Amino acid sequence: MSLSEIVLDIDGDSDKIYPILPIRDAVLFPGIITPLFVGRPRSLKAIENALLHDKRIFVVTQRRIDTEDPEYGDLYDTGTLCSILQMARIPDGTTKVLVEGLVRMKVNMYVKGGDVLEARLSHMPWRDPDTPNMEALKRRVLDGFERYNILQPRIPVEVMSSILSIEDVGQLVNLVGSHISVKPEFKQRLLETGDLESALGVLFRMLTEEIDILELEHDIQDRVRSVVDKQQKEYYLREQLRIIQDELGQGHGEEGGGEFSQYEKKIASSAMSEEARTKAHRELDRLIKMPSMSPESTVVRNYLDWLIDLPWNKRTVDNMDISHASVLLEEDHYGLEKVKDRILEFLAVRRQAGNDMKAQIICFAGPPGVGKTSLGRSIARALDRKFVSVSLGGVRDEAEIRGHRRTYIGSLPGRIIQKLARAESCNPVILLDEIDKLGHDFRGDPASALLEALDPMQNHNFTDHYLEVPFDLSEVLFITTANATHSIPKPLLDRMEVIPLSGYTNYEKTLIAQKHLLPRVLKEHGLGFSQVKLPTPTVSKVISDYTREAGVRGLERELSTIARKITRKVVEASDKGDDFKLPVKVKASNLKDYLGAPKLYDTKVPKKAQKGNVVGLAWTESGGDVLLIEAVTMKGKGDVSLTGNLGDVMQESAKAAVSYLRSESERLGISDFDWKEFDIHVHVPDGAVPKDGPSAGVTMATAILSAVSGRKVNPQIAMTGEISLRGSVLPVGGVREKILAAKRHGIDQIILPEANKVDVEEIPSEILGDMTFYYASEVGAVFKKALAA
Repeated sequence: MSLSEIVLDIDGDSDKIYPILPIRDAVLFPGIITPLFVGRPRSLKAIENALLHDKRIFVVTQRRIDTEDPEYGDLYDTGTLCSILQMARIPDGTTKVLVEGLVRMKVNMYVKGGDVLEARLSHMPWRDPDTPNMEALKRRVLDGFERYNILQPRIPVEVMSSILSIEDVGQLVNLVGSHISVKPEFKQRLLETGDLESALGVLFRMLTEEIDILELEHDIQDRVRSVVDKQQKEYYLREQLRIIQDELGQGHGEEGGGEFSQYEKKIASSAMSEEARTKAHRELDRLIKMPSMSPESTVVRNYLDWLIDLPWNKRTVDNMDISHASVLLEEDHYGLEKVKDRILEFLAVRRQAGNDMKAQIICFAGPPGVGKTSLGRSIARALDRKFVSVSLGGVRDEAEIRGHRRTYIGSLPGRIIQKLARAESCNPVILLDEIDKLGHDFRGDPASALLEALDPMQNHNFTDHYLEVPFDLSEVLFITTANATHSIPKPLLDRMEVIPLSGYTNYEKTLIAQKHLLPRVLKEHGLGFSQVKLPTPTVSKVISDYTREAGVRGLERELSTIARKITRKVVEASDKGDDFKLPVKVKASNLKDYLGAPKLYDTKVPKKAQKGNVVGLAWTESGGDVLLIEAVTMKGKGDVSLTGNLGDVMQESAKAAVSYLRSESERLGISDFDWKEFDIHVHVPDGAVPKDGPSAGVTMATAILSAVSGRKVNPQIAMTGEISLRGSVLPVGGVREKILAAKRHGIDQIILPEANKVDVEEIPSEILGDMTFYYASEVGAVFKKALAA
């Protein structure tokens, strides 16, 4: 039957139902004979139905290739009506069907309910616009297809010749579309195109894009081939040169053999594990067989050097003398009694339990400048162990911890393995500094990589990506430092014992300056301890007027400033031949000559009772601080404004305070205040500094009540505590740091939550001095103590 007869037959019987054969990752065009391999039960049933009637079946492409049992919604609506020419069973269970595409068809209606997919179809003839562009497009398609076949010669010459001589444009579109290698979606779009001019345009764009890609592939292939040919030529010439030099007695065979022999001896004498030794021998065998100029040989040499240089079984002997450790800790640090006791307990347990002791990870958490890093160094001194530190601040790449894989030149082990090699000991003290400053991005999460290293149950088999063999870290004493623990991931924090370090009082800072800081600063500036005198009043004035911090770094900088100015005077006098009178005594009265005007840190604390101005206490990563909270009322619409760069939690505390005051207006004596006629503005100065947390709840409630009622606030009282909607005062953290901040600002009366009384009892009495504490369980007691009657 001819094509026209087939079309007439289809058009004459529009109610005829055809079985559907879905195919994956291919589109079948009219005029094309192609084999199909069928294995799905429904598809085999469709073929059997077609063979029982007129051998015609509607072949259509699936929208997704991963759909195993497609339904009507998974198929395109346009496909090709085909005639089954031949069918054969294959031993693997599938069926090979040879089909010939007849005409393009479109689904009119799917027929549901049968064993196979079926549909009523309508013919899709080409619309021939007969425009002048047709011939031009046809020629461009033929030229493009000829170029395509040159770049990717898959079509036999005789077939190509017959395609180039086709006059029928529709047949040309079908043949060219079926022979180019593009995604099924693009072929489907071509099959669905209605008129020939548009079809030629789509086909030309597909050919142009494919030609560009093929030309780029050929260009890359040519460049790779030229590089490979060059390398092979160089290798061949080098081998010839080596053989000639060996024949002349000028070769490097003995030298090379000596290098390999040295590696053999080092591997044999190393105390590395059997697994590492096997790996080292395997890499050495590779190195011997490599060309000496190969870049890979450098990678293997570096790997062997790292493997040999690691302290596999080299360790220092621990000093378990508790009294010796106690003396060293006292020499290096003033105060910190709890921390020192914990360190001595650790040494005592290690001495008593020996190797049965479970490895412990200690984390020193506290504000900057309180001695966290120096404590780690003191522990190493007390144990007579090597000390190395790893700065983790800003580390974002997991490879910094676990090493780089040996896939390129320049790869290195992770920082832990590098520090072990530098320490030349398998049991050093490793300080992981600023562990709370770890970051993470697309390169991985360093905190997760640390889990294995800091887990006593896993780190005896720590595997670095570079080494690719386990290394025992169980004898390493890991000490970490952090300013705050809330930013450390919980799984990592769970593996560490956190020892908090609080800030120092002014009295402690004075003793630290005189005993530790001043002698070191004078030595660093070329001055003797007897050449400069800083009396206790002078040091105290430096602390109170020029520094305001939890630690002593700022104090050390100020002492360095004094020492620099004295050193300059000494040097200038020496250059002029004058005698500079020593010792120099720096008095509190002339401190301005060395450090300038006092910084007056306490100017923000109110000196007299004011309305709506309350002193609060806050905790920061740098220690405790004083927070001033202001509140005013004004005519308005009942709005509440919160300013000062406040975080979400702090804003919620302010709203809770307002809600409580409004609900208890009558009991608090402010029932005459019209909340809808007045706006309330709460502000926290230092607006450039972000502030957040719930501990300012009672402070904001007191400030708002003072502004609303007109009652003034006692400026000598500072307070902290979270407020609930029922007026309960809830406990807060950082009590010691907050008390020290109040003391630094000269505040001697503090209101605290009742539940924080135990925290105050743990603070030594010499720190508390003559300070007075008031404890409140509900906010009414706070108002009664802080506000004037």
